[in-house]
Amino acid sequence: MASSEITLEAVPSVTDIPAADWNACANPPGDPNNLENLDTLAANGSQSAPCKPAYNPFVSHAFFAAAEASGSACARTGWGPRHLLARLDGEIAGVVPCYLKSHSQGEYVFDRGWADAYERAGGRYYPKLQVSVPFTPATGPRLLIRNGVDRDLIGSALARGLIALCNATGASSVHVTFAREAEAKLLGQHGFLQRNDQQFHWHNEGYATFDDFLASLNSRHRKAIKRERREAVAAGITIHHLTGSDITEDAWDAFFTFYMETGSRKWGRPYLTRKFFSLIGESMSRDVLLVMAKRNGRWIAGAINFIGSDTLFGRNWGAIEHHPFLHFEVCYYQAIDFAIQRGLRIVEAGAQGEHKLARGYLPQTTYSAHFIADPDLRRAIADYLKRERAYVAEVGRELAEAGPFRKTADEA
Repeated sequence: MASSEITLEAVPSVTDIPAADWNACANPPGDPNNLENLDTLAANGSQSAPCKPAYNPFVSHAFFAAAEASGSACARTGWGPRHLLARLDGEIAGVVPCYLKSHSQGEYVFDRGWADAYERAGGRYYPKLQVSVPFTPATGPRLLIRNGVDRDLIGSALARGLIALCNATGASSVHVTFAREAEAKLLGQHGFLQRNDQQFHWHNEGYATFDDFLASLNSRHRKAIKRERREAVAAGITIHHLTGSDITEDAWDAFFTFYMETGSRKWGRPYLTRKFFSLIGESMSRDVLLVMAKRNGRWIAGAINFIGSDTLFGRNWGAIEHHPFLHFEVCYYQAIDFAIQRGLRIVEAGAQGEHKLARGYLPQTTYSAHFIADPDLRRAIADYLKRERAYVAEVGRELAEAGPFRKTADEA
């Protein structure tokens, strides 16, 4: 029997790929014989009962379509789509969401130091290829592979395809960020350098209520959280959860105002357009949770979250009135409350922020993989990453030991 033929191509828009094919690769239906299709972000590596297929909203066709159609991720903003397809006997078997970039903004895995050093030495760092979900520091699949095919075969073909695409576009490098650990290791077998970082994630240890979670903390942190929650709403503030059809255009208008206020202070220019929020409201509102704060009849603050099969992904926050501890209540405590109510096992609270540790969010390693075309630059970066990985591991151990959870029975 003749062997199957794998062909590779890059397309300039997510709309060039049928949504059904993209989603079959990104969020494949459950297969009890394939552990790759189960939610691998579960606490302590356990699996839910009954097992259910992993669903990550950020790799859905709808999310990428909204980012591109809204003008948020497009060539004009420095995110030129170059999505890589692997076809097996003509049928789409794998997809890599990939962008040709002219800068390093909106990525959350920082390589500006690499770019500066390379350009001082006379090299040209941009364009580069970025394999990621635009503006989204959330772990998820990056080599999207359909069920029923040889995953190692297709994964290796996609890895080689990224290197070929790097050469074809004249890019200096390929950066696969917030990948799953197994993907990063597979890419490492094809010459990609390994990079680790950390975020802070909350783990649901079977809590039935928020008070159950508080009972797992030592006395000092338990009292501090209770005080923060009281003071956050002391000025007559009410907290509301909006999802699905409850998210109206008026709610999006209010949230976008909050988003712009925070974005203009932090980044100078917010990444996402107002149209983006309307588009996700049309196509994936059931995957969205808006936590909104109201005072005197008007919205004053809010945070957007995305709902996965076992994970709540916290993303953007903003406010037009600033009250003590309101940020912690809207972003962290309400997320924990919602996760407990829904039976979700993880809350990913976004990038950075050691202040999350005192609120029950523990350090979690994140993974990326980097192909550097220039051998001299590659050697320098490889040496740096070796030292950086050791540092990240040590910091993670120290932070975990300093966590707020009770260590002995007499701390109750």
